[in-house]
Amino acid sequence: MFNSEFIEMFGSEIGATLYMVLVSSLVSYVIGLPLGVLLVVTDEEGIHPMPLLNKVVGLIVNLLRSVPFLIMIVIALPLTRAVVGTTLGATAVIPPLVVSAAPYVARMVESSFKEVDRGVIEAAKSMGASTSEIILKVLIPESKPSLLVGAAISITTILGYSAMAGNLGGGGLGAIAINYGYYRREPVTMWVAVILLMLLVQVIQELGLRLARHSDKRAR
Repeated sequence: MFNSEFIEMFGSEIGATLYMVLVSSLVSYVIGLPLGVLLVVTDEEGIHPMPLLNKVVGLIVNLLRSVPFLIMIVIALPLTRAVVGTTLGATAVIPPLVVSAAPYVARMVESSFKEVDRGVIEAAKSMGASTSEIILKVLIPESKPSLLVGAAISITTILGYSAMAGNLGGGGLGAIAINYGYYRREPVTMWVAVILLMLLVQVIQELGLRLARHSDKRAR
């Protein structure tokens, strides 16, 4: 079983999984980070309260988060076809991954920013710091450890989503587990794919925790 074809297949699908996860994570943070900032800044107790905008954005985020990923893949088929020109393969999974993950990232970012001591924010405001200065020089630096832990959790969540996408022609390790392990009744192949996914989760989680500890000024 463990011949060159077997190894080549797994090597290719590991690459597809990493491609889906890394690209989707990057785009999700490009969208989710500003959304998280907006949710914190416009909160009733935020730097620049705008309750109506906050509720509208929060509602959209919650609605998108509530859609199961497998259903999101189907709902996003027109978007996927318009963006990448196909609904099959690793690239085709990226749009629904982003739509599902960006709201999750926004809430993770919001949670991290809300951990920052309000006294630090008030001190910055009393010194005449603008909203952008508070965000860039206070909120982000002070919440960096929490943001890094949140990033590790978000990326592992996206990894889980990508594995589910294998059920609908998305490719990656999830596709191997389903197509070979389930449909072709090859349990060894399925377990190899599952173990590799578990190892990827552990590596991402450990890397995130190490970076968070390194960036935590309180631990020094």
